[in-house]
Amino acid sequence: MGQLFYQFFDYLKDKSCEVYMAPFDVRFLDGNEKDEKDIKTVVHPDIVVVCDESKLDEKGCTGAPDLIIEIISPSTAQKDKLHKFNLYEKYGVKEYWIVEPENKILSVFILQDNERYGRPDIYTQDDKVKVSIFEDLVIDLKTVLITPANVDG
Repeated sequence: MGQLFYQFFDYLKDKSCEVYMAPFDVRFLDGNEKDEKDIKTVVHPDIVVVCDESKLDEKGCTGAPDLIIEIISPSTAQKDKLHKFNLYEKYGVKEYWIVEPENKILSVFILQDNERYGRPDIYTQDDKVKVSIFEDLVIDLKTVLITPANVDG
């Protein structure tokens, strides 16, 4: 997760968007909350990119971030692929990445004009990924989707 975070961090250094790593709260509003304690939908993504600073406060982000990345494990796969997928689509997260380190696969979902995610673009560790919310950011997956065996040599 660190390598992925740092590629975003390096790119965003002199830009208006910010990248955050867990622990970081994302609070989704349903429109009927009277105050902060009424917010019922709170998630804790692994990596979040927020370009609208008015959504940020000391607790994290209120409303949809521009990009969310979840690093899944067997114990979180169902939640990330179903529950969070549906939440992020419902609340308008523009880009949702699901990283599967064990399978060395990245699935990228982009919010379409109909406010639904289209079919995912699937990538492996040999690929480079163009981040749709930025004009010129390309993430190299070689350093992201590695296993301990790859690290040692």
